[in-house]
Amino acid sequence: MTDPGIYYPAHLTGTQLDLFLAKGWYRMGQGIFTTNYIVQDNCVFRVFWLRYNLSNVSPGKKSKQILSSNQQFNAVVLPVHITAEHEALYTLYRSGINFDPALNVTEWLYEQQHNNVFDSYMIELRDGEKLIALGIFDRGQNSIAGIMNFYHPDYKKYSPGKYLMLLKMEYAKTNDIQWYYPGYIVYGYPKFDYKLFVDKTAAELFFPELNQWCLYDPAILSKMANPPENP
Repeated sequence: MTDPGIYYPAHLTGTQLDLFLAKGWYRMGQGIFTTNYIVQDNCVFRVFWLRYNLSNVSPGKKSKQILSSNQQFNAVVLPVHITAEHEALYTLYRSGINFDPALNVTEWLYEQQHNNVFDSYMIELRDGEKLIALGIFDRGQNSIAGIMNFYHPDYKKYSPGKYLMLLKMEYAKTNDIQWYYPGYIVYGYPKFDYKLFVDKTAAELFFPELNQWCLYDPAILSKMANPPENP
């Protein structure tokens, strides 16, 4: 079992973020961490870091449906600046989910720090003037990392979380960025599998045992998650 690690950089360039992401590291507050295991429901599960090669992504039927159903809303990309409006939306979102995330957006992003070492952006999604969803991502030189998405519970039927993922990828493509990192999936715990809806044929998983990324393949996933015992 690989021990989790965390590093708190005083400064982080886009190229450095690319390198961390490419080695299976990810943002936590103002730090960068990695792990191969998490505990859910009192059980230990193997996790695999996920990324998409955006030059190979081909939107499927589900993506097209989500894009179509959200055309009525207005999306804008801005540098991150968390306001009372954003925090109010997060409070609504938090009241309707069955897990315990950070108490507020500011805590999630900054912990107890006052400066952001990441180059962070947010996508506001509005129904007229009403803020209905917010997605936050960090930008590197040739990659972006999706950090968080949250939305008004009344708009859940539009799949706003997945729509924000698609908008982040659209931003990356428009800015000639190749890689999108949405976090990890968890073997044997399908709650995180929604991240694969985009295009499984363009999804890659990081295997630290091999020190490389491989195309998503359930057979390889099972083999790496359940290695044979030593004789």
